[in-house]
Amino acid sequence: MVTQTDIVVAAGSPPTSPVSWASIIAGGVVAAVATLVLMLLGSGFGLTMISPWASQSASAATVVVSAAIWLVVVQWISSCMGGYIAGRLRKRWSTVHTDEVLFRDSAHGLLAWSVATLVVVTVLGSTVSGLLGSGVQAASNAVSGVAKAGTEAASNAGPNGYVVDSLFRSSDPARINAPGAEGDAAAVGQATRILTTSIANGELSADDKSYLAVLISARTGLSQADAQKRVDDTWTAVQNAKAKAQEVAEKARKAAATTTLLGALSLIIGAFIAAVSAVLGGKLRDEDEDRWLPRNA
Repeated sequence: MVTQTDIVVAAGSPPTSPVSWASIIAGGVVAAVATLVLMLLGSGFGLTMISPWASQSASAATVVVSAAIWLVVVQWISSCMGGYIAGRLRKRWSTVHTDEVLFRDSAHGLLAWSVATLVVVTVLGSTVSGLLGSGVQAASNAVSGVAKAGTEAASNAGPNGYVVDSLFRSSDPARINAPGAEGDAAAVGQATRILTTSIANGELSADDKSYLAVLISARTGLSQADAQKRVDDTWTAVQNAKAKAQEVAEKARKAAATTTLLGALSLIIGAFIAAVSAVLGGKLRDEDEDRWLPRNA
């Protein structure tokens, strides 16, 4: 049974808060400013690697790798500075166990890193949103690469499109100069609809291929075999254009995914470095106080 005599009331000042927000905000501000400065510095270096002349410009892979490495370096340096400041400026906990001091110091570094991250995201909100938007757009383009490429090829196969015009080119001057010969809307319209539908379906049927050859032969004076070859060559060119569009979309998707993953990894590394730096800063602060100031009993 507990009696009043078992209750001991300790006299003295009330316990201090385990969180030193002043040091956390100070460390966060330092980390945020360091991040902005280093990002501007990295942007300047990045611009020196890019040139409108191919012979003087670094490859895209080199630029992406350099940007990723610099992003990690920025996180390391800024997080180290912010965490160290947060740990060095925090109030000393003279009556707290060593393990608890270690936890509180690391928590202060993590909080300082969080404040800095929020500040940077707020200042560079449009840039971050653009990066995420480009990643989503690249992924969408990669998934719908066939449809997108088909749409582009179909628009190029319009009544005045290069693809359709190439089908009806004639080497006979009489046919070229014949009134209405090159502008036969019926033949051009049929060829356009056939190509558009075939691009959407992903294949050119044998019947459509034969009919296009007949149209081309009648309009240009080519033999059936030559007209058939022209259809095959044109369809191959269309398929190559589609494949190239898909390849570009896939590269954009991979680049966006790599940038996003490296960005997340650099943030995680930055959080860890901030916590460790805060522990180091707090330890040095306590050692300095032990060296120069009498420790309270």
